Amino acid sequence: MNADAVRVVIDLDLTGPLVSRHLYGHFAEHLGRCVYGGFWVGKDSPIPNIRGLRRDVIGALRALNIPNLRWPGGCFADEYHWRDGIGPRRQRPRMVNSTWGDVVEDNSFGTHEFMDLCELLEAEPFVNGNVGSGTVREMKDWVEYLTRSDDAPMANLRRANGRQAPWQVPFWGVGNEGWGCAGHLRPEAFADRACRYATYVHDHGGNQICRIAAGGINADYAWTEALMKALSANQFSAGGPGPYQAISIYRSVHDSELFRDRGDALDFDTDAYYRTMVQARRTEELIARHSTIMDRHDPDRRVGLVLCEWSTWWQVQPGTNPGFLFQQNSLRDALAAAVIFDGFHRQAGRLTMANLAQTINVLQAVLHTDPETGALVKTPTYHVFEMNKGHQDGSALAATIVGGPSRRVGDHELPLVSASATAKADSALVSLSNLAPDAGQAIVLDLRGRAVKGFAGRCLTAPRLQDHNTAARPAVVAPRPLGSVSRHARGLSLELPPQSFATIELDLGD
Repeated sequence: MNADAVRVVIDLDLTGPLVSRHLYGHFAEHLGRCVYGGFWVGKDSPIPNIRGLRRDVIGALRALNIPNLRWPGGCFADEYHWRDGIGPRRQRPRMVNSTWGDVVEDNSFGTHEFMDLCELLEAEPFVNGNVGSGTVREMKDWVEYLTRSDDAPMANLRRANGRQAPWQVPFWGVGNEGWGCAGHLRPEAFADRACRYATYVHDHGGNQICRIAAGGINADYAWTEALMKALSANQFSAGGPGPYQAISIYRSVHDSELFRDRGDALDFDTDAYYRTMVQARRTEELIARHSTIMDRHDPDRRVGLVLCEWSTWWQVQPGTNPGFLFQQNSLRDALAAAVIFDGFHRQAGRLTMANLAQTINVLQAVLHTDPETGALVKTPTYHVFEMNKGHQDGSALAATIVGGPSRRVGDHELPLVSASATAKADSALVSLSNLAPDAGQAIVLDLRGRAVKGFAGRCLTAPRLQDHNTAARPAVVAPRPLGSVSRHARGLSLELPPQSFATIELDLGD
């Protein structure tokens, strides 16, 4: 064995928790060009569409096996009143989107359009209710409108607007960012409000809803503590289903510990890159710490943890509306996503869902739509989602890294090789990252417990960390076959190029 090789030990027959497909969820907010100009172009657009929804966007997201989509926000959710977005489009009232760009919203994309989008994507809807400026009855009625099948008032209103059968809505967000745009509340005050609102999010017919109470951001553990204490009083003591079944957290990744010090999406040096990788890796630590708080109150893990927004967050691209949060997406963002996903797989025992912020044209988007040409661009982050989609609903496998280089970054020791793996009945998928921008890395996959009948590798890299895809050059950062994978006495050996992400698909025997 190459003395410099990193050994990754994987027991293929010792499976752990399910890695839910919902860890690969997405988020679409009425923010910038995510909905309007992203998903929605209208029926009269020259861009090919299905009932106003971009046909190429639907195809690109279906290729990711997108499992769920969160909507309408975000901060927008807490100023959105759902009745404004139903009925004939020309008759829908306008509103001001005061949070994002201070633009006028015409409500042409509303409940029916969103549910149509989810059906076209074959994705499960995650609707976020308005706790900030909305009422309990407003939320109660929206659930009835969406999911009830008899002659109830809201069901009849839905039928009058053209939809006979109710929809299935498995996920419901009870508020958003209670510490910020939803009212700047104290954790205990929001926990009381979440219990009250969630109580009226009813299950109608066969529709079973997972109610997700909005939690804290990054290391604000007080929110998790307050929400779990509220459940301790309302749920665990009675042994019932409780007002909500999951709580959320939020995570933004920068090249600094400070939220306000967001660097540039493309103009960064190697030191800033390494700081970003530290913050990406720290995402798992934050999930684990929130999980530890939850374990004290819920040792049986009946309550799920949802990372309802995660992304890198850089300064907006010069020349664009600062309220639209458009940023370019480089190889650095893809490697950050790869590291974050490795952490998701290891924390799958408690983490039940995660949603990238956001799907199109906002923050760490997987897709960009060119406002001048209308072209669709798949970002480097898109390719990480696509290469990793085989992990969805697999069983986690421990991938133990033996040896390997690291780099001191401030107070942190950053391992330069990251790995995770999952298994299904007759296959496994291994994800590997080499974070070093200046050196390749020999890897030996020490595969135990099951025979490997076949294998295939793909790799995502580019000459520069700042490389990105555009309408003029859409495949600068795109996956290619990894030809260095070969049999080894311990399993497989391969060579990871500098600054690269790779997946190895394994065909397993008994």
